[in-house]
Amino acid sequence: MVPVLAQRAEAVRRYVEETGLPFNVLVDESREVVKAYGVWHRAGLDAWNIARPAVFLIAPDGSIRYSFVGTSQREFPSHAEILARIDTLGPPAS
Repeated sequence: MVPVLAQRAEAVRRYVEETGLPFNVLVDESREVVKAYGVWHRAGLDAWNIARPAVFLIAPDGSIRYSFVGTSQREFPSHAEILARIDTLGPPAS
């Protein structure tokens, strides 16, 4: 799992240091990744130039096996739903 954050690198660096995240984070300052996945939006009621909350589970072959795209900045799938979807994918290919 690699979270993608469409924010300034400095803000992400501070957040990672403060929270001690135990995984890598991809910083997408240019918004290229979020645009490629179709989750960037220029303006909304609650934010501008930002990505919609989204989860993509991508198989080793590059296929998207699960996706969730929120309609607002506060809409997310539950952790239980994400973990259940991961379990349906089976073990990673070696």
